[in-house]
Amino acid sequence: MTRQAKQPPKPPAKPSKRVRDILHALDRLYPDASCTLEHRDPWQLLVATILSAQCTDQRVNQVTPSLFKRFARVQDMAQAELGEIEELIRSTGFFRNKAKSLKGAAQAITERHGGLVPHTLEELVKLPGVGRKTANVVLGDAFGQPGITVDTHVGRIARRLGLTEHSDAVKAEFDLMAQIPAERWTIFSHQVILHGRQVCKSRRPLCPECTLLPLCPWGRENMS
Repeated sequence: MTRQAKQPPKPPAKPSKRVRDILHALDRLYPDASCTLEHRDPWQLLVATILSAQCTDQRVNQVTPSLFKRFARVQDMAQAELGEIEELIRSTGFFRNKAKSLKGAAQAITERHGGLVPHTLEELVKLPGVGRKTANVVLGDAFGQPGITVDTHVGRIARRLGLTEHSDAVKAEFDLMAQIPAERWTIFSHQVILHGRQVCKSRRPLCPECTLLPLCPWGRENMS
């Protein structure tokens, strides 16, 4: 089930019955799951995703309109003063590090990619402040390229469902990639994130109300 692979595994030609049951349950619960970060283009989504670290999407959506009004283009962010970026994003937390990442990413995109956000994982993760999680969000929701986004919700629920044993996000991502069809990766991420926010919470999961309980070893053990 788990892997130590350095290279991403190939997705399954046909998932196991248990995985199919999980996917069907998620489809019934969250048929319209989608990215909740408001954006109009790949650059705006990249910025919003960087800001979403240790911050709610709701808060990010409150901050980005003013940020994009002040810095409408990638080039504007690349030339901005760090202090001004910091003030505009202060309420998202860790604003100094995030401001450095935003300015650094904007500079790299301007200098190396002609002002256009790259559309490969290999190039995205070379940008300041961008790891696989952020890259997969941008690939899946801005470019239509499937990717599994392992945030705290996806990692936690994958472990509870027995789909991975790893707390390391990349190892958990690879485990999920090996079990879930590629065309499901993006919506699976959105569905599980919603489930984590609404039902399978970190401290007080609502196991008695959870449709996935029959498929969840962790939940059944904690309900007994």
